[in-house]
Amino acid sequence: MLTAEQIRDYDRDGYVLVPDVFNPTEVAILKAHAGRERRGETVHQVVDAGGRVSKLAAWVDIAEDVFGAVSASPRIVGAAQLLLREEIYHWHSKLSVKQPRAGAAWEWHQDYGYWYNDGCLYPNMISCMVALDPSTRENGCLKVLVGSHRLGRCDHGRIGSQTGADPERLAILEERLPVRYCEAPPGSVLFFHCNTFHSSEPNLSEKPRCAYICCYNALSNLPYGGKGHGKPEPIKPAPDDAILRFDAAKA
Repeated sequence: MLTAEQIRDYDRDGYVLVPDVFNPTEVAILKAHAGRERRGETVHQVVDAGGRVSKLAAWVDIAEDVFGAVSASPRIVGAAQLLLREEIYHWHSKLSVKQPRAGAAWEWHQDYGYWYNDGCLYPNMISCMVALDPSTRENGCLKVLVGSHRLGRCDHGRIGSQTGADPERLAILEERLPVRYCEAPPGSVLFFHCNTFHSSEPNLSEKPRCAYICCYNALSNLPYGGKGHGKPEPIKPAPDDAILRFDAAKA
């Protein structure tokens, strides 16, 4: 569970990095399953300006599998509800893989820059990134503009093959707000507000960078017009040992 100081950090900075949420055995099990195809997933190839490619596999359900055990983990869901101050439901989850010396960069963007167009009226949404590999500056860890969630939603458009915010505005913001690289050991979780500007640089190292990202919306913030992701219903918490039940022999 989060401390009062961690909650204050999130409110002030728009993100908080929590170490040791998952133990090495759990991380090893998740890594063993990371290369498998999953029913219902949509796979995207993300290309950056330098022609580098990253893989992003996404889904909206919480299945009876090892990644469903993460998306419904009380360690994740409980913390996200504390940070949003209300009950949440699963929006979507995704597995992001940056291969060595080939993983693409991500442009500066806000998640609400996308989700606003899915019919969500309020930015009462959160992303939770679980590090499955050591996440470092060298292999393209996430970086954030500290306090940028207080800007509100900014317009987004096409930046090459990606969707990102106005480069001119971002150049000014980078002069006025601190840029922080969120280096993280495996098993740690980065919680960040849907209006927090974030991006990542390409993986130029010899090591992969794999991360699992769970995203949630407040139950009071149901999208209008039949849009949106996920089922707008309370999350049934997984047992705290659910990941351990998917041992490496099942990978």
